[in-house]
Amino acid sequence: MLNVAVIGSGPAGLYAAEALVKQAAALPTPVPVRVDVIDRLPTPYGLVRYGVAPDHKSIKSIAQYLRKVLESPDVRFLGGVHLGEDVTRDELVGAYDAVIYATGAMRDRRLGIPGEDLPGSYAATDFVNWYCGHPDVDPGAFTLDAESVAVIGVGNVAVDVARILARDPAELHTTDVPQPVLDALYASKVREVHMIGRRGPAYAKFTTKELRELGELNGVEVVVHADEADLNAFDSSGEGVTLAEADRRVRGNLVAISKWAQGEAAGPAPSGHSRRLVVRFWLRPVEILGTERVGGLTLERTAIDASGKFGGTGQLETLDAQMVLRSVGYQSVPLPGVPFDERASVVPNDLGRVFGPDGAPLPGEYVAGWLKRGPTGVIGTNKSDAAETVRALLEDLAGGPAAGDTQLPRAGLLRYRDAAATPADHDEGPLATVLAGRGITPVSYDEWLRIETAEADLAQELGRGERVKLHNRDAIWSACRPGT
Repeated sequence: MLNVAVIGSGPAGLYAAEALVKQAAALPTPVPVRVDVIDRLPTPYGLVRYGVAPDHKSIKSIAQYLRKVLESPDVRFLGGVHLGEDVTRDELVGAYDAVIYATGAMRDRRLGIPGEDLPGSYAATDFVNWYCGHPDVDPGAFTLDAESVAVIGVGNVAVDVARILARDPAELHTTDVPQPVLDALYASKVREVHMIGRRGPAYAKFTTKELRELGELNGVEVVVHADEADLNAFDSSGEGVTLAEADRRVRGNLVAISKWAQGEAAGPAPSGHSRRLVVRFWLRPVEILGTERVGGLTLERTAIDASGKFGGTGQLETLDAQMVLRSVGYQSVPLPGVPFDERASVVPNDLGRVFGPDGAPLPGEYVAGWLKRGPTGVIGTNKSDAAETVRALLEDLAGGPAAGDTQLPRAGLLRYRDAAATPADHDEGPLATVLAGRGITPVSYDEWLRIETAEADLAQELGRGERVKLHNRDAIWSACRPGT
């Protein structure tokens, strides 16, 4: 029996668990495997549950696929177990044949400008976690009393944030958004949302489908400045034109942006405009203004010269804004005791094999997902990424290549356990003794299903769709362990 711990129950972690079960069964000599998926939260699915906007039901349906992984007889969910507090890295490595770290990227990059820490200036992840009902964020964290909001960034997360701020909250009634959040959105004073990119529209990271959704919002006017939509206005290098010629996604984005710049609706014409969404390009924030809280944002016009050099032009403008949300990229957070590259914000690795400080691979330690490669790709990208890591793990386990196979980087590092040495309480899991000694009882998959049931019951009680998320940690724990 091969015992593997996967740290993190988001897409990367669960795709890794799936790959372990399937690849181990497909080996010339099938290997029985037991995977413990460990998460610090009592709820699984990570980014799918707490990062995907509530109005993106098709993407959230990925949870139904991941659910099948957790229901595999070879996979066990251990929720509410925090690496670094409830169990150490050394204890994990000592208890399992292999450990796969897959905790994703949990914080936003900072802007590094004056005023960034003023009240009213937030990381976009905090806002996303709020409207997704993450138990780490107080449901009262955002009151939305700002009339004008600046969202810094032009990726899909920035689009999500801008869309939730601008959308009619009545359209979120049948989603799983927590009730206190929905109440706050109904009470929102936001009337204008500015989404701001440092470079031009050809360089924006959002996908065409996400972008077009902005033009389909009922009662929302989308505005783009004509000069900022012009590929040549602030780009003398011609690189933006080249990108548009080579990339179908960029061309699709430009169609929508050009229509908005000409004052045309990119989708069905809304009946009246109660809110405005302004998409800006070629501007970078240089200072968030205010004394006691955010009152404005100073922006500098940017450009690319004929040599391809990007920089500021010295031309400034001040934007009226009472809230600023930064969405300029994610970073992974170091795990206690696990090697970490501070510059790249990833665990140093090759094909998922974790490297120690000396640059040599560490026996039995692997990494997958954004913690492995950085915050790139979409949710589905994690599937092939996890499969690559698991191939490396099983190659190490198998004891080296057969005749004629390519030599592996470090063959035969892992070995099967001696059956006689397997503890009698194996069914309780390799960590059972460690956790019991600290008074920790992991949340089981069956207990997670109680949370799901409570959320379905709440939706029925409120007359809202299929599920409404429990909005704080106490409610979640009360649902999974009634009476405790």
